[in-house]
Amino acid sequence: MKSLMQFNELSGMSDHALLEAYVNGIPGASKVLTDRFMPKIFAQAFHRILNEADADDITQEAMLRLWRIAPNWEQGNAKISTWLYKIVNNLCVDRMRQRKTEHLEAVSEPIDNRQNVTDSILNKSRANALYSALARLPVRQREAVSMRHLEGISNPEIAEKLELSIRAVESLIARGKRTLSETLQSQKSEIGYQND
Repeated sequence: MKSLMQFNELSGMSDHALLEAYVNGIPGASKVLTDRFMPKIFAQAFHRILNEADADDITQEAMLRLWRIAPNWEQGNAKISTWLYKIVNNLCVDRMRQRKTEHLEAVSEPIDNRQNVTDSILNKSRANALYSALARLPVRQREAVSMRHLEGISNPEIAEKLELSIRAVESLIARGKRTLSETLQSQKSEIGYQND
């Protein structure tokens, strides 16, 4: 009967139920859980370390760790998403320690082949300006702004992940956005907005 469970039945299951289904050998449970979490944790890793290959490695490692602890996971533990967020955060910190000498300018942005060269250069310059400005924010502000505006995570989820109140998260985001705006405003002409 386990093998007859339909994909759409699995996709309606909670994270905990899917992890339990994976442990019980139900086909497709790991795929649904992977599809559910991998894009989010990849985005989190990429926005922290700004390197696609490293972000991909971190994403794979985080999912491997989830599969390893799955048999011992207890329903009363933290949410799986919160646990994964912390694992990815720790892996990012470890990866950044390993490559301290690498600078933001050395990180190449993916090139969109549909753009002409000028647009591509401007977009790369704007992205670098944004990531550079983000990197100068205090850690908590950077995390809150990145999660909210780059990863699309809601304020209540951010509050849970950062172990703060929602009001504190809102304050961090507001201050971070204000600082980003001031920083980017001073670079307006450098990133191609002189006529805006």
